[in-house]
Amino acid sequence: MPNGSLNSHLFHENQDSVLTWNTRYQIALGIARGLVYLHEKCRHCIIHCDIKPENILLDADFCPKIADFGMAKLMGKDLSRVLTTMRGTRGYLAPEWLSGVAITAKADVFSYGVMLFELVSGKRNSHLSEDMSLTFFPSLAANVLMAGGDILSLLDSRLNREASVEQVTRIFKVAYCVPSKNFYMLLHLISGIHFEEMKKEIVFLHNLR
Repeated sequence: MPNGSLNSHLFHENQDSVLTWNTRYQIALGIARGLVYLHEKCRHCIIHCDIKPENILLDADFCPKIADFGMAKLMGKDLSRVLTTMRGTRGYLAPEWLSGVAITAKADVFSYGVMLFELVSGKRNSHLSEDMSLTFFPSLAANVLMAGGDILSLLDSRLNREASVEQVTRIFKVAYCVPSKNFYMLLHLISGIHFEEMKKEIVFLHNLR
């Protein structure tokens, strides 16, 4: 693909490859639409099993394409979950992988939520800060959000705070609600399906957590 993988833009310091906030937001929407297609629009539900920035390829217009289906699992329409051996990448694995229970398409949605944090920060969720202490970005972001702090302080510093506060907040709310029982509804929300009808729901769900 002309613009390589998402991780090459997020985690490399090359200023020439920095993605604007609008591009990042459109990438988030595009990935969500892709997951809706795999999970609901195909003849059989396809669980990708390894959603991560390395497996998101960007075309000439930075439109995201979900790639590398080497770990994918087919699930018949009459099934709600499937047993399979653990597959995927550490850091993006849903809890059910670790507990050995049957998985559903929601495992992909969990990985997607993890990736949303990285799309905002431009860093791996667990990384060493300047003072060499280990930082877990989702926890840091939660503290800022709950305190009503500066949302744009959480943004990739290379963007110089050039982003929509509303959109950044929306991305965080989706990412934090992923583990809830309503997270598949949130996938539809971020993908823009019935967006106007559902956008109030995400605020309600966030306040319940």
